[in-house]
Amino acid sequence: MASSRVLLTGACGFIGRHICRQARDRGYSVYGLDLVDVPAPELEPGHYFRNGDHPNDLARFVENVRPEICIHAAGAASVGESLRDPASDFASGPALTFALLDALRCAAPDCRTLFLSSAAVYGDPEHLPVSEDAPVAPISPYGFHKFQCELLCREFSQVYGMKIATVRIFSAYGEGLRRQVLWDICRKLLLEGQLGLRGTGMETRDFIHVRDVAEGLLLVVQRALMQGEVYNLASGRAISIQALAQMAAAALRPEVAPHFDGVVPAGDPRFWQADIARITALGLAPAVALEEGVPDYAAWCQGQLCPT
Repeated sequence: MASSRVLLTGACGFIGRHICRQARDRGYSVYGLDLVDVPAPELEPGHYFRNGDHPNDLARFVENVRPEICIHAAGAASVGESLRDPASDFASGPALTFALLDALRCAAPDCRTLFLSSAAVYGDPEHLPVSEDAPVAPISPYGFHKFQCELLCREFSQVYGMKIATVRIFSAYGEGLRRQVLWDICRKLLLEGQLGLRGTGMETRDFIHVRDVAEGLLLVVQRALMQGEVYNLASGRAISIQALAQMAAAALRPEVAPHFDGVVPAGDPRFWQADIARITALGLAPAVALEEGVPDYAAWCQGQLCPT
């Protein structure tokens, strides 16, 4: 599929920029879409469109590009913000997803489309590792809206025969991430010299490096059936937040020990670990272990927060 035209929404975001870089390096022609005025430097000149408020703007862009591949990575990425402002989360989630899918239906019906969903659709799973067939039980507006987007993907796949798959990403991290728990840990270590965190520390997450995320997404685009199916994208390994914090502290401030307030924030699940058998069958083998990725990310944070 090298040289194929790729439409990438959310191209200037954390995951979007890594997708753009890896897709471009493989010979894809990437056209980016986002809300910011300045395009990501990974995009070629003239290959960026700032999405406006009028739905016809998006439809015209899709018609002009006529992509062979679409990776829909746009949307809000904060459980907390979705609780405070569910209307904005809905607008950047289900509303945008419907507009994009309908534009593709009209202008590029044969496009292979990939939607980036989230493990948040599972809520607090009853059994771990959680497979794609587990019950969907979101506990935040963010999770509900991601699932609504998944339903839209299923609708356009089943009703219109469009080639679509959904990938539920677990805890992505890596250079460029300026939010979520690992950024918060590194920021506090570097700027505050202490490490007070929410929760008990026993909560678990399944972290996957953003380079492995981009690799997994391109693999799904190339090899998946694209019949409305869902794939988990994670490392398959659970780690407690306490162990994660200790790993980051060892890289930045070994003398600092984490402490926790015992309060789990609303909308946050307690335990996550993914069953990745389905995406592994397509050939994914995560290459960046936490033991390598966390110190590298910590060093990046230090360069961002404490430049010399």
